[in-house]
Amino acid sequence: MGHAFGQRPVLDGVTFAVASHELLCIVGQSGCGKTTLLRIMAGLLTPDSGAVRIDGEPVAGPSRRVAMVFQHFGLFPWKSVRANIAYGLANRGRRDPERVEALMRTMGLSDAADRYPRQLSGGMRQRVGLARALAVDPEVLLMDEPFGSLDAITREQLQDELLRIWERDPAITGVFITHDIDEAILLGDRVIAMGANPGRVCRELAVPIPRPRTALGVRGHAAYPALRAEIWEALR
Repeated sequence: MGHAFGQRPVLDGVTFAVASHELLCIVGQSGCGKTTLLRIMAGLLTPDSGAVRIDGEPVAGPSRRVAMVFQHFGLFPWKSVRANIAYGLANRGRRDPERVEALMRTMGLSDAADRYPRQLSGGMRQRVGLARALAVDPEVLLMDEPFGSLDAITREQLQDELLRIWERDPAITGVFITHDIDEAILLGDRVIAMGANPGRVCRELAVPIPRPRTALGVRGHAAYPALRAEIWEALR
């Protein structure tokens, strides 16, 4: 796959597959084309060459099978927490207040159901964004550095929450964009290291650390030091 803005190529020869029910993490420095790649996968951008396929079917635009979580929340400021979570369902002609309430309980948002985004912390806003994406039962969940703007403690809390979600609902296939090697190892079944100028796949590595996982358990696993060093070397 390739893509360019003007005369400058952003992606060149990017090719990989994501297995069903896998959580694939893509790690790379800022400016390597990670967000562009994810937007192409979501059908929000059209590649200049190549194609994205889900079960063999080409992605020609936004799909009901795919949901996306953005780095900067993407919430509607005039809608309450409850209404933001319900939006994706309503946009697809569905109404399921029980699912919305269940997701608010799961994400610790029940007490904030009638608040607006401006009244929430960054971590709470991202919980709303994640709940909104999960509400539509996506087959594919795309996440664009969703925890990148959060403080370290909130970030680790949401990483733990995502790990629990993946253990509860293994039917989802996910792609998670990050610039943090430790986050990629913690969350991913496999890690792709991307280079820049233009963006390209440098290395693909399986994460041989069993689930369920915790941040402390991953850092203490025997495979962790060598895996981290290999990803770091690929990114250099």
